[in-house]
Amino acid sequence: MTPKKELLFCALGGSGEIGMNVNLYGTEGKWVMVDCGITFADPAYPGIDVILPDLSFIEDRLDDLVGIVLTHGHEDHIGALPYLAEDLGVPIYATAFTAGLVRGKLEEEGSANRVKLRVMEAGKTFEVGPFDFTFVPLSHSIPEANALLIETAVGRVFHTGDWKLDQTPVIGKPASPAQLSSIGDMGVDVLVCDSTNAFNTEASGSEASVRPGIAETVAKAKGRVVVTTFASNAARLVTLGEVAKETGRKLCVTGRSLDRILKVGRACGYFKGFPEVVDPETAMRLPKDRVLIVATGGQGEPRAALSRIAEGSHTIRLDTGDTVIFSARQIPGNETAVGRIQNILAGKGVRMVTERQAHVHVSGHPGQPELAQMYKWLRPRTLMPVHGEMRHMMEHARFATTQGVPQTLVQSDGDMVRLLPGNATKIGNVPVGRLVLDGDVILPSDGSTMNERRKLAINGQISVGVAVAKGRLVGSPQVRVQGVPVEDERDAFITEAIAAAAKAVDGPRRATDKLREDIRLSVRKVATRWTGKKPIVDVLLIEG
Repeated sequence: MTPKKELLFCALGGSGEIGMNVNLYGTEGKWVMVDCGITFADPAYPGIDVILPDLSFIEDRLDDLVGIVLTHGHEDHIGALPYLAEDLGVPIYATAFTAGLVRGKLEEEGSANRVKLRVMEAGKTFEVGPFDFTFVPLSHSIPEANALLIETAVGRVFHTGDWKLDQTPVIGKPASPAQLSSIGDMGVDVLVCDSTNAFNTEASGSEASVRPGIAETVAKAKGRVVVTTFASNAARLVTLGEVAKETGRKLCVTGRSLDRILKVGRACGYFKGFPEVVDPETAMRLPKDRVLIVATGGQGEPRAALSRIAEGSHTIRLDTGDTVIFSARQIPGNETAVGRIQNILAGKGVRMVTERQAHVHVSGHPGQPELAQMYKWLRPRTLMPVHGEMRHMMEHARFATTQGVPQTLVQSDGDMVRLLPGNATKIGNVPVGRLVLDGDVILPSDGSTMNERRKLAINGQISVGVAVAKGRLVGSPQVRVQGVPVEDERDAFITEAIAAAAKAVDGPRRATDKLREDIRLSVRKVATRWTGKKPIVDVLLIEG
């Protein structure tokens, strides 16, 4: 797995899934990492909010890793850096806005002084080991989203990152069609491309087109209006600032991540003309029809501002007649979490508006017309889809073939691919996996801690305390139950469990481990007979 005079590619995250993007390119004995992101946990990971990529493959080759290059500042592209960058020990390359977001994250973790962060200018070529990189600006929902032109001794790759085509962007200036065509004229051997919206037969649309729909919805609202969107959607934040001014409402921005976007954006020269914001306390003192609140949490995140607003634990309060606008696409898998919040809001008499009721959102990823246009500009010899579930990447490859792209190759996390020279081909597999951030500790997602927690969540737990002296029971066993479905019959169940534990002690003397196991199995048998479940039974055996 040491790259020779060739160009290798391996995704450690983000291929076969949406999120947690980590891509490796290798040539002439060296590797470079493109992006290092997270994904968010689902109910299969109780107690976990953030999932990190398992980088063990490249951690075993740190002497050959020359750097990390970031396409843009979304969490699924940079979110793992605060936890993993210091151990990787290589410089991080990014444009100013993305670097500002990363620096803030590193400062929160106390590692900013130990991680080299190098700010690069878009359009200027820079060297990272045997690779030449050029940031190529593209439109997306966050400032300074960049494709990467990667040049090596064996060929040239255009790695898009996240992108769309927007004729009227509200923030940033993307590369022009002429600039992209000139890259195509140089010769693009491989296009590594975003697949998120590969099924969409229509273009995603301009951010500017959202403003009238949101403004009309806000203007019709009688009470307070909360707009929830992705915190990192800086373009939407600009739009909402304009809507606030247009509708005569004061703007309140609530959520640490939104504050960070505003702070870093202003430092980089963005958000000029953005209205002054008021804090939540001031917002609640204003007349209801004179405030517009921007809140994080549109994906149902339990700790985000919208969830706390819905549950009544936030300074911002909503009542009958108020409005919440969901100005974001619902990510597959978040339906239950979003539905929970929407049901709470509905119970309060809050009106909700999604993209089904009004034009309040456009995607930041390319639909098929945009993909086709990019193929025409770049004229790649090979397309390799990334950033999508398998269904998205397969559809992307199918569509590219209909548009005349000569070769497509669909890979997934862990596939080692030789991109160049010659036709792209899979040559092997490397270990991949997931880690979980559990409080301040990073653990394997399928390790003993998480497996025990899943069992506890599914079956519950019973604690049994037994004192024994010279092989005889001392006193009465103690039993405590958590999460075992006995409810109103708990006392009767515990009585029977105590009897089972006591009976297990009877008989010939046994080794401590054997006695403990006999007690455990006896109590669990009672639980299974009562409930049909097999709870975890912990036995504290005290011998005198």
